Amino acid sequence: MERIILIETSTALCSTALAEDGRIVSYRESGEARSHASLTAVFIKEMLDESGYEARDCDAVCVSMGPGSYTGLRVGVSTAKGLCFGAGIPLLAAGTLEILARQAIDEGLLPDGCRYVVPMIDARRMEVYTAAFDAGGRQISDTESLVVTGDSFRELKEEGPVLFIGDGAGKCADVIGGQNASFIQCCPKASSMLIPAMREYKEKRFRDVAYFEPFYLKEFVATQSKKKLF
Repeated sequence: MERIILIETSTALCSTALAEDGRIVSYRESGEARSHASLTAVFIKEMLDESGYEARDCDAVCVSMGPGSYTGLRVGVSTAKGLCFGAGIPLLAAGTLEILARQAIDEGLLPDGCRYVVPMIDARRMEVYTAAFDAGGRQISDTESLVVTGDSFRELKEEGPVLFIGDGAGKCADVIGGQNASFIQCCPKASSMLIPAMREYKEKRFRDVAYFEPFYLKEFVATQSKKKLF
């Protein structure tokens, strides 16, 4: 019986879950702005206390590894590493886009006859982090940073209904539009990490706690504040 702590902090939603024996037994989430650093560890402690466990009673920690928010990913990965190091348990990681695809499938969000799921993580302006998945949750294209235009995903739409899901989906609706396109604006949840986390654990795809880094896809670029300090 596997017991795995799940952490998802890649977007505006901060969420954690505790999986036991192939099901979610505890869950926490908050959409409060800039709350990831203050709430992630608190949520995990609450879940463990609620279930009567300590971190060392778990078999692994699985963190959403990106792409997504630079700060959010850093918080999630740092928290996961701390838990793994302190409790002496393995670190697992799941791709954020796969988590969104699983969310669409697990929550029954696919439209009738859906052929493809296209998760979209908001980047900037009309840019998203994205990849295509089939209706079973298998990734069929490379993860990329894409500036969305009216021609984007045309071939997929020609084959049948496509669901676009994620915090970058809403802004693309008018641009992509057309027949066979459905859009759900939402954030990935830790509860949807269950299947990827279980697979990673069974395949023993443990990450190096010391050297593992989030999958940013693009390099972080710091901008200089326009506010005059003096």
